[in-house]
Amino acid sequence: MSHHREPISTDKAPAALGPYSQAIIAGNMIFVSGQLGLDETTGAFVEGGIGEQTDKALRNMQAILTAAGASLDDVTACTVFLKDMNDFAAMNEVYARYFTTNPPSRAAIEVARLPKDGIVEISCIAVKA
Repeated sequence: MSHHREPISTDKAPAALGPYSQAIIAGNMIFVSGQLGLDETTGAFVEGGIGEQTDKALRNMQAILTAAGASLDDVTACTVFLKDMNDFAAMNEVYARYFTTNPPSRAAIEVARLPKDGIVEISCIAVKA
């Protein structure tokens, strides 16, 4: 049995910042790379703080999932990387609006530094029905 890997690419989310794909589909699983609060057209962070960047990171994730034929309802696990754990409550408030029923499993981690000196990065794994 071969393991087919299909890269996903959409211009509705920021282009990859290095040698990686926005997402990879393997079987019925979708592995979405970490998303920052970057505007896909300018490549710059959206205006505002943790709330705005969390919202944009999740919208970027949503766009990639859509390109992969999936939705946030298919997400089974998320990892949230925060520059400052003091931003947890504000991130969580925005995050909760995207996962209202049966939210996926999650880990939230404070890290020393994120790409482009972002303040939040979110990755996920989704399983298509």
